[in-house]
Amino acid sequence: MTEELFREDSYLRECQATLTAVDAAGVQLDRTVFYPQGGGQAGDAGELLLPGGHVLRIADTRKGAEPGQIVHLAVPGQEELLATLQPGQPLTARIAWQRRERHMRFHTATHLLCALVPHPVDGCSITPDYARLDFHMTEPLDKDTLTAGIARLVAEARPVSHSWISDAELDANPQLVRSMSVQPPRGSGRVRVLKIDGVDLQPCGGTHVRNTADVGPIVITKIEKKSAKTRRVVLGIAEPAAG
Repeated sequence: MTEELFREDSYLRECQATLTAVDAAGVQLDRTVFYPQGGGQAGDAGELLLPGGHVLRIADTRKGAEPGQIVHLAVPGQEELLATLQPGQPLTARIAWQRRERHMRFHTATHLLCALVPHPVDGCSITPDYARLDFHMTEPLDKDTLTAGIARLVAEARPVSHSWISDAELDANPQLVRSMSVQPPRGSGRVRVLKIDGVDLQPCGGTHVRNTADVGPIVITKIEKKSAKTRRVVLGIAEPAAG
């Protein structure tokens, strides 16, 4: 299994690690700061700094075939470098911080949106360029109202934290689960719960900012009626006004 350092500290940008497996697609490590695609959030990119000054560029991160495995997928064209790697080699794993930071801002913003739209979520996507949530509902939504609501919660500078509960505790509190499409990860005996003080509390394994103030300026760019009972809300980062 890969030790998932990002679960406890989303702001950790790099770590020392040991290579445990390698193939033509990429590598596995004993520990990592790279978040693997899951829960609607895109995987991290970055680089692995190898002995001798070599650098393996990572295009994406995915979960492996076995529970607990994380695979760092190499940018194509580095096959010769991959062929030189051997399990047991030490290295430094470093994420592409700008990409991760946008994931963190968007992911936290989707939780603020959940607090403003009290309906189940049946779809989610978080990328460096936008985020979207699909709500199971029939009522219309207003872009300006939701943008103003998110701005208010950002300005309130609410602390963001996480804790862990057991599978049994989650079973005893099913109202914590807002998502219809992505269920909290089980199997390890515990589930990670995200808390935005006074705003939101729900299971989530993604990466987040420490305070809603760090979400920054977010706008609702689009609201779509995807079906009779689905409303899609798309979020973007507000561009600074031209000086």
